[in-house]
Amino acid sequence: MSLLIFDCDGVLVESESLLVSTVLTFLAERGLPMARGDYVARFMGLSAGDWQQQMRRRWLSVVGHEPAADCFDALYQLTAEKMASELTEVAGARQAITTLSGDLCVASNSSAKGLRGKLAHTNLLELFDPHLYSSSLVSRAKPEPDLFLYAATQHRRPPATCIVIEDSATGVLAAKRAGMKVIGFTGASHCQQDHGQTLSAQGADCIVECFPDLAAAVQSLR
Repeated sequence: MSLLIFDCDGVLVESESLLVSTVLTFLAERGLPMARGDYVARFMGLSAGDWQQQMRRRWLSVVGHEPAADCFDALYQLTAEKMASELTEVAGARQAITTLSGDLCVASNSSAKGLRGKLAHTNLLELFDPHLYSSSLVSRAKPEPDLFLYAATQHRRPPATCIVIEDSATGVLAAKRAGMKVIGFTGASHCQQDHGQTLSAQGADCIVECFPDLAAAVQSLR
């Protein structure tokens, strides 16, 4: 039986839509405007550390100087408030997941505390607990394969028998590097019309546009 490995943000919970809108406003106010599609393709799915490192490079390139050491503190506070008040599950997530057979887990670039908090807030935690794997458990976050390989090891499954459900190019690339099958998921509100093409270009084996179609896609890859 396959191990099903879910990403969290943008697959199980509607955090990416909240995050992208907040970040784009924050950047534009500081002279770093970005198109939504460009931001999603380049930055979505990165760990917090990798995101900040890449964003600092862009800040230097666009603005012409290094940002202050605490420049993102206000952004982190604002996104935390939005998550606490507005976060919901992706439409149909719980209902679809309860019909799936086999072992389930979550592997996310979120912090361990953030991952558990988001799943608890949306009443999805009980579907996966204790099988929650954060990038803090490995030396390299997605797009490297370490986190997915860690999850497979915890469940004693060969990578080739694992199916990953991912919404970001970063995550799809990590799963393919791990030697796993990947369902590109475009059912969350942040996904634009061409998002499936982006995931396919990174190697997604199939694209699922909504949770009611997930079970059939999983079956086709087993």
